[in-house]
Amino acid sequence: MFWVFDGLSYGLFPLLTLILPGSAALLHALFYFPATLGLLIVRKPGASAYVLLVASFVEVVLGTKYSVSLVVIALVQALAAEAVFAVFRYRRWTLGVTLLSAVAIGIVYNFYLLFFYYQAFSFFSPRGLIGTACELLSAVVFAGFGSWVLYRALAKSGVLTRFASGR
Repeated sequence: MFWVFDGLSYGLFPLLTLILPGSAALLHALFYFPATLGLLIVRKPGASAYVLLVASFVEVVLGTKYSVSLVVIALVQALAAEAVFAVFRYRRWTLGVTLLSAVAIGIVYNFYLLFFYYQAFSFFSPRGLIGTACELLSAVVFAGFGSWVLYRALAKSGVLTRFASGR
């Protein structure tokens, strides 16, 4: 799945950036929504790390322009997601906690991009502000609401009955 998104991003991200610098961040959460979804389904510490690390390793093996740095950022995103659920001691599996987790990933990933990819842009530059707003919107829509809706649909269908989240 990530590999397909990565392939689509080669053409789509530059187009969005051409239209409005920073707007490519509107699609970034498609890469990290499995962090929150994995936690909602498995409901155990380390679930998001497992999901994102496996996905990033597969993407690296299949080939990506990001190389091993992809594994590093996957781990950082997973830690951000895990931190929010850890604050609630892995006992609250609500939409609110999922949204907080998604926003935490979005913030961490946004700062990662600003420090390692977009050093020429200040956080307070138009590109920095637009990118941050788009990143947070993407996080809320895809990693927050998207993960929640997908989780609820899976639970309702009965495929999660073997998990605590499906009971």
